[in-house]
Amino acid sequence: MRRMFVITLVGIAIVGGTGWPAAAGETKAMMENAKGEMKADAEEAKGEAKALKEEMKGNKTKAELERAKGNVKGAGERVKGKSKEMKARAE
Repeated sequence: MRRMFVITLVGIAIVGGTGWPAAAGETKAMMENAKGEMKADAEEAKGEAKALKEEMKGNKTKAELERAKGNVKGAGERVKGKSKEMKARAE
Protein backbone atom coordinates (compact mmCIF):
# COMPACT_ATOMS: atom_id res chain seq x y z
CA MET A 1 0.00 0.00 0.00
CA ARG A 2 2.75 2.40 0.94
CA ARG A 3 4.72 1.60 -2.21
CA MET A 4 1.67 2.27 -4.39
CA PHE A 5 1.13 5.64 -2.66
CA VAL A 6 4.75 6.66 -3.28
CA ILE A 7 4.55 5.61 -6.95
CA THR A 8 1.35 7.60 -7.37
CA LEU A 9 2.93 10.72 -5.83
CA VAL A 10 5.98 10.42 -8.08
CA GLY A 11 3.72 10.04 -11.12
CA ILE A 12 1.73 13.14 -10.17
CA ALA A 13 4.94 15.09 -9.63
CA ILE A 14 6.29 14.11 -13.05
CA VAL A 15 3.07 14.94 -14.90
CA GLY A 16 2.54 18.19 -12.99
CA GLY A 17 6.17 19.21 -13.36
CA THR A 18 6.13 18.90 -17.13
CA GLY A 19 2.92 20.93 -17.47
CA TRP A 20 4.11 23.88 -15.40
CA PRO A 21 7.09 24.98 -17.57
CA ALA A 22 4.89 24.88 -20.68
CA ALA A 23 2.47 27.34 -19.10
CA ALA A 24 5.35 29.50 -17.88
CA GLY A 25 6.88 29.57 -21.37
CA GLU A 26 3.57 30.65 -22.85
CA THR A 27 3.22 33.45 -20.30
CA LYS A 28 6.76 34.64 -20.96
CA ALA A 29 6.09 34.60 -24.69
CA MET A 30 3.01 36.77 -24.26
CA MET A 31 4.96 39.18 -22.05
CA GLU A 32 7.79 39.51 -24.58
CA ASN A 33 5.31 40.22 -27.36
CA ALA A 34 3.53 42.84 -25.25
CA LYS A 35 6.83 44.51 -24.34
CA GLY A 36 7.80 44.66 -28.02
CA GLU A 37 4.47 46.27 -28.91
CA MET A 38 4.78 48.83 -26.10
CA LYS A 39 8.31 49.79 -27.12
CA ALA A 40 7.24 50.03 -30.77
CA ASP A 41 4.37 52.35 -29.91
CA ALA A 42 6.69 54.47 -27.77
CA GLU A 43 9.23 54.82 -30.60
CA GLU A 44 6.51 55.77 -33.07
CA ALA A 45 5.14 58.34 -30.63
CA LYS A 46 8.62 59.82 -30.17
CA GLY A 47 9.04 60.07 -33.94
CA GLU A 48 5.65 61.74 -34.29
CA ALA A 49 6.48 64.23 -31.52
CA LYS A 50 9.78 65.13 -33.17
CA ALA A 51 8.00 65.46 -36.51
CA LEU A 52 5.42 67.86 -35.08
CA LYS A 53 8.20 69.90 -33.52
CA GLU A 54 9.98 70.16 -36.87
CA GLU A 55 6.73 71.07 -38.65
CA MET A 56 6.23 73.91 -36.19
CA LYS A 57 9.69 75.17 -37.13
CA GLY A 58 8.71 74.95 -40.79
CA ASN A 59 10.97 72.04 -41.74
CA LYS A 60 8.54 69.73 -43.53
CA THR A 61 11.28 67.55 -45.01
CA LYS A 62 12.93 66.98 -41.65
CA ALA A 63 9.50 66.32 -40.12
CA GLU A 64 8.84 63.53 -42.60
CA LEU A 65 12.32 62.16 -41.92
CA GLU A 66 11.66 62.07 -38.16
CA ARG A 67 8.28 60.44 -38.71
CA ALA A 68 9.86 57.79 -40.93
CA LYS A 69 12.65 57.16 -38.41
CA GLY A 70 10.06 56.64 -35.68
CA ASN A 71 8.15 54.16 -37.84
CA VAL A 72 11.33 52.24 -38.68
CA LYS A 73 12.40 52.08 -35.04
CA GLY A 74 8.90 50.96 -34.09
CA ALA A 75 8.99 48.20 -36.67
CA GLY A 76 12.38 47.09 -35.36
CA GLU A 77 11.03 46.87 -31.81
CA ARG A 78 8.07 44.83 -33.04
CA VAL A 79 10.43 42.40 -34.79
CA LYS A 80 12.58 42.09 -31.66
CA GLY A 81 9.50 41.45 -29.54
CA LYS A 82 8.24 38.83 -31.97
CA SER A 83 11.61 37.05 -32.09
CA LYS A 84 11.82 37.01 -28.29
CA GLU A 85 8.27 35.65 -28.18
CA MET A 86 9.19 32.81 -30.55
CA LYS A 87 12.33 32.10 -28.54
CA ALA A 88 10.30 31.92 -25.31
CA ARG A 89 7.80 29.55 -26.92
CA ALA A 90 10.65 27.28 -28.03
CA GLU A 91 12.03 26.99 -24.50
